[in-house]
Amino acid sequence: MKEFTQRKFYRPYISPFDPCPPIRVKSYETPPELYLGFQPPGLPQYNPQQALFCGTLWPVLFSPYEKSYTRGDET
Repeated sequence: MKEFTQRKFYRPYISPFDPCPPIRVKSYETPPELYLGFQPPGLPQYNPQQALFCGTLWPVLFSPYEKSYTRGDET
């Protein structure tokens, strides 16, 4: 069984006539509330300072943004 991740991957169609170099695998993020359904009572909560930093009171709804690519001019 695969490990759960919020980042999903897919392979787009690549035309043989496309003049640009293709991106063979693309990815996108899915929000955690898609997998939660109704919010159950008694979920653990962050302390107020941590909640402000994360943007949510509940750790189960926290989703850090991870870069899926690096540009050529970044080191």
